[in-house]
Amino acid sequence: MDNTVNLTVLEEIIKEISELVYTKWSDALPEDQKTPQALETLQKNSSEYTLFIIQNFINKFNDAAEELKDQPE
Repeated sequence: MDNTVNLTVLEEIIKEISELVYTKWSDALPEDQKTPQALETLQKNSSEYTLFIIQNFINKFNDAAEELKDQPE
């Protein structure tokens, strides 16, 4: 086994979506604003944004599942 970090399925999904968000945001940024600092900030923000969205989705999904579980069939 190699020394790379083994990511869970969810972590891998978050990583892939974060990269897609970063690409979308960086493509939309005008060329004259694509400084190393701006791109680094976009990278950080895309990761945080992705995690925020997915965590909220999971929470809402789990809440809805709990409500359904409590309902009679």
